Amino acid sequence: MDLKKQENLLLAYHNFKQLCFYDFPIEKSTDYIDDSIMGYGTHVDEKIVSIASFNELLQMQRDQSVDLAMKMTEMPVYSKALANGDVHLFVEEILFQMKADGNDISLLLRLTTVIEYKSGKWIVAHWHGSTPQGHEGDEDSWHANELKLENEKLERTVVERTNELKVSLEHLKATQTQLIHSEKMASLGELTAGIAHEIQNPLNFVNNFSDLSTELIDEMNEEIDKGSFEEAKAISNDLRENLKKINHHGRRADAIVKGMLEHSRLNSGEKVPTDLNVLAAEFLKLSFHGIRAKDKSFTTDYKFIKDPALPLINVIAQDIGRVILNLINNAFYAVHEKSKTGTPAYQPEVVVSTNYLIDEDHPQVEISIADNGNGIADQIKNKIFQPFFTTKPAGSGTGLGLSLSYDIIKAHGGELKVETIEGNGTLFRILLPAANS
Repeated sequence: MDLKKQENLLLAYHNFKQLCFYDFPIEKSTDYIDDSIMGYGTHVDEKIVSIASFNELLQMQRDQSVDLAMKMTEMPVYSKALANGDVHLFVEEILFQMKADGNDISLLLRLTTVIEYKSGKWIVAHWHGSTPQGHEGDEDSWHANELKLENEKLERTVVERTNELKVSLEHLKATQTQLIHSEKMASLGELTAGIAHEIQNPLNFVNNFSDLSTELIDEMNEEIDKGSFEEAKAISNDLRENLKKINHHGRRADAIVKGMLEHSRLNSGEKVPTDLNVLAAEFLKLSFHGIRAKDKSFTTDYKFIKDPALPLINVIAQDIGRVILNLINNAFYAVHEKSKTGTPAYQPEVVVSTNYLIDEDHPQVEISIADNGNGIADQIKNKIFQPFFTTKPAGSGTGLGLSLSYDIIKAHGGELKVETIEGNGTLFRILLPAANS
C-alpha cells in the first residue's frame, strides 16, 4: 500500500472513532460509513443493518452518556490488511472509566472495525462492539468463534469481489490495447502517405534525368559517327551534369528512407540527443502531404519558424515525433473543418515554431503548433487530454491521440499546454526541459 493511501486509512479510522466516542456530529456519519454497514453493538438486540440503524444506536449511546464524566484509554489489539490492501481490519480494546452517582465504574470493550477502499476513499463497512474474551457477559453479541467465522466470511467475499474486478480489468486492458493500436496505425497511415509524397519527388527527377540522358547518349553517338567530336564532347558534359543530378536526387531519396527507418525503428526507450528543429520541420511536411494524399481538396498555408539557437535535447525521438505529428494533424484537421463552413475571406493557416526559453535555473525548449481553426469550446477544454475523449465524428478518431501525447511529454519531464479561443483558433505548446541538453 502506498504511503498516501495508508495515511488516508489511518485518518478515516481516527475520524470514525471520533464519531463513535467523541463529538463529531452524527450527520457527518455519511462521510465515513458505507450506506449498507452491518454489525452489532455490545448487546444482542443492538443490530446494525444500515447507516440509519447505526445513527440510532450512536444517538442512544450519547443520550445515555450525557451525565457521565467519561475517560477513555485506547489499546490496539490487531490490525490486518486484506484483499491486496483494499480492505483493512482493526481490533482495538477501549477502557471506559466514568463516575456515576459518585461511584467509579470501569468498562472494557472490544471494538472491531472493517474499513473498505471504495471510489477513492476509505469507508467503514462493518462494525461491532463486544467485551473481550475472558470478560464476556451472558448477552454479549460477539464471541471469539463468531468473530472468526465472520472474518472468514468477509475474506471469502473480498476474494470473490477481487476476482470479479480482475476479470473486468483484463477486459478493459484488452480494449485499451486495441484502441492504442488503432491510434498508432492511423498515425502510421498518415506517415506512409507523407513519406510516399516525399520520395516521389526525387524519384521523378531521377526518372526524368535518366530518360534525358538516354536521349543524349543517342545524340552523342550520332555526332561521333559524323566525326563531330567537339559536339560529342559538349553532349558528354551535359550527360555528366545529368548524372550528378541523378546522384543528388538518389541520395536525397536514400536520406528520406534512412530518416524514416530511424523514426520507425523499435523504441529502445533510450533518450538520445535530438535536433527538434529537424524533427518538427520533417513531420510538418509529412503531415501535410499525408492529408493531401487522402483528400485532394485539402489546402492550407503552413510554415515553420525555427529558433536556430535550439540545442540538441535528450529525448526518445520516435515518441516526441509521434506527439508533434498528432498535434499537427489535429491543427490541419481544424483549419480544414473551418474552411468547409464557407467563412468569408478565411485563409486557413498552420504555424509550427520552436523557441529556446533561456532560464538560468530551468531552461526549456518550446515547440508550438498554432492554427486559426474553430478553436475549442470552454466546456470541453478541460476534457481534451482525457483518454477516449474526441470531438471528431464517430469512426474518425480513437480519442487517445492527445491523451498519449500528454503522457509522453510528462514522461519526458515536460508539459503540454493548450490555449484556445472558440471561433479563432488553438495553440498547443510542448515544453521540454533543456537542462540535460
